[in-house]
Amino acid sequence: MARRGHHHLAEVALLASASGDLAAAGAGEREGWLDDPSVLPSLAPRARALAVASAARSVIAIVPVGGGGGGVTVKPALGPDDGRISAVEWVPLAGEDADDEEGVAVAVGTDAGWLLFYSLAGDLLHKQSIYPAKILKLNFRERKENAWEDSGSDELSVVFPGVIARFDGADLQNMLQKSFHEVKSHMWKDKSEQEDVEGDSSFGRIPFQIWNVSKFSSCADAAIVGLMPPPLLELQSSQRHYCAITVGEDAVVSAYRLSEDRSRSIVGAILSKGVAVTFSTISTLSKIIWRSEPSPVKKSRPKPQSFAKTSPLTCLKDLPRKGERLTLSPSGTLASITDSLGRILLLDTHALVAVRLWKGYRDASCLFVEMLLNKKDKASSSQHGISIEYTKCDYCLCLAIHAPRKGIIEIWQMRTGSRLLTIPCPKGSRILQPSTRFTSSPFSSSYSPLEVYLFNGDSGQLSVLNRHIG
Repeated sequence: MARRGHHHLAEVALLASASGDLAAAGAGEREGWLDDPSVLPSLAPRARALAVASAARSVIAIVPVGGGGGGVTVKPALGPDDGRISAVEWVPLAGEDADDEEGVAVAVGTDAGWLLFYSLAGDLLHKQSIYPAKILKLNFRERKENAWEDSGSDELSVVFPGVIARFDGADLQNMLQKSFHEVKSHMWKDKSEQEDVEGDSSFGRIPFQIWNVSKFSSCADAAIVGLMPPPLLELQSSQRHYCAITVGEDAVVSAYRLSEDRSRSIVGAILSKGVAVTFSTISTLSKIIWRSEPSPVKKSRPKPQSFAKTSPLTCLKDLPRKGERLTLSPSGTLASITDSLGRILLLDTHALVAVRLWKGYRDASCLFVEMLLNKKDKASSSQHGISIEYTKCDYCLCLAIHAPRKGIIEIWQMRTGSRLLTIPCPKGSRILQPSTRFTSSPFSSSYSPLEVYLFNGDSGQLSVLNRHIG
């Protein structure tokens, strides 16, 4: 029988909703304001800060968690052609700045296909056009634990209706680190003044891959699971191939093989820089020759990048059921999928087979979490002042299901285990999870487990799920 109780939640911080920085995103105006689908919360790595974006207000409120200064309200300079905010995610700046308060950036997607990055201070670090459609989701993932990866490669995936794009973590973080250092050196003034005029032409272009994944259905959500073997006739190929899972209206679940086109990505990046330099040189020469300012020319949006090769693998059609949300486990081998009929499907992404099904969970959201099971000896030792370091083997992978209509959070052991815990939660709450995890030190043997947080929008309370069960 599952345990039930409030003591499995530990308060992390009490964020001022009505009177603080969150008020800019609509906090405190009415009860249950966080239930508005146009309000987009995102938790920073290590839960150091909370970003709440409001599409209706075109504003992002960034609030530090646990003190450390006041919050920041970011109002992106979005023109009529840039669209409105539709997605938000945190991206870590790897390297020496990873542990600093400003070692992260906030990624913002718009419903016109623009991607922007801001520092914690509200400075624009980068702006780039990806694809002329609504960005449904931004998802930054660490790949260090993915069993399908030969070498860990972090990534940012950008999901559109029927399209998915992938930024390599190294390319992305190198550009953001460079921009961040320019901001710190006060070298960003000219770019910020010309932002409205030049769009993204004053920024370097980060290379990315983009694929069409609308063969079976226009997806409502999607994720890149990881690397997969190449086709039989391409075993000697040096190309990388990724597996993508999508959920949508016509097909509840679909799977695709995404082939990486490195030459297209690299050449595109070189050409974008070359064209910008050439245009600047020509403009300078024209001023010298004609001794007059050329008439201003409104720069058009960059042409969308061509799609790389996509191969459909399989799909599940079960009308009128529609896939709604997709969540991956840390290794990428499991995915939870919610649908329009209140069911939750647990999918083995390697074998592409369903391994479990829950019913009666309408409007539910899911997150994977790692829990400590039956570790009483270690727990009692830590209570007596003995320092205990848990390893990955001590944790068990579970699925946290937030059922807002029932007012509870359930914890289920993976893959076929029982329900371990039931936690009551108030209305107007959302479960959140940091995009990345960091160990306390590169030389530390301690393991950073996957945690789930609960944010109560009405009270402003941010709590973390207690990892100890039993």
